[in-house]
Amino acid sequence: MSLDLSDVVAIDVHTHVHRSTRTAETEPDLGAFYDYFGADTKPPTVPDLARYYSERQMMCVAFMVDNSWATGVPPAVSNAEIAELAADHAGVVIPFASVDPHSGAAGAREVTRLVAARGVKGFKFHPNTQAFFPNDRAVYPIYEAIAATGLPCVFHTGHTGAGAGVPGGDGIRLKFSNPMHVDDVAVDFPAMPIILAHPSFPWQDEAISVALHKPQVHIDLSGWSPKYFPPVLIQYANTLLRDKMLFGSDFPVITPDRWLADFEKLPIKDEVRPLILKANAARLLRL
Repeated sequence: MSLDLSDVVAIDVHTHVHRSTRTAETEPDLGAFYDYFGADTKPPTVPDLARYYSERQMMCVAFMVDNSWATGVPPAVSNAEIAELAADHAGVVIPFASVDPHSGAAGAREVTRLVAARGVKGFKFHPNTQAFFPNDRAVYPIYEAIAATGLPCVFHTGHTGAGAGVPGGDGIRLKFSNPMHVDDVAVDFPAMPIILAHPSFPWQDEAISVALHKPQVHIDLSGWSPKYFPPVLIQYANTLLRDKMLFGSDFPVITPDRWLADFEKLPIKDEVRPLILKANAARLLRL
């Protein structure tokens, strides 16, 4: 299963793999999380993603989040499985990996191994669920290993549906996801491409400022229906950040069908739409 890039209508840079094809023992309880988004889609495996996006003539970036240090629970699906299955669907699924930021030198070695042996194309961090500040110097050995590959890092920023509505937020702290913490990372690793994931409520202006100021910083528009985008985000998407905005859905909690239908109603310039939907991601991901 593969697509020719010239035939691809959009590249979704933000999808989650919550389910393994190999074991169900560690499948997480995502009921509250899915209820928060009103999602009714079953957690996808990599082959599920491949079928879903191929039917829509789209490519997608896929990853899980390793927050085992913070939760004591291993991921439901491994980086290796995602990479191996993505290789079976090259041209549709682009594998990213997640390394626990608390893993230090071992995590740095794992980065190098995942790129060399598994062919991953980028890395994902979720400061809220992984319980760390992105600018914590203890994480820098991992960033150094990623920077050496030239591959991009995605950082969750802003509000999160994880823990939302659960007493005490299920222990998840919002303070970790202010994009200004990622600004320090952009300063210290100027050659490492960075994606600030999501409209960064309540720090949207901060995210825009970081992306304006740091050449390697991009913004993905996942996790929110476009009908809720603040006017300032639309303004900069149409102008100074037109080459740095990326289509992302956050599938399966938001489907690309819903996202694209709402995006169609935004006052985005005709010449900007193809940049956001495909061209910017194709360039950043070196497709």
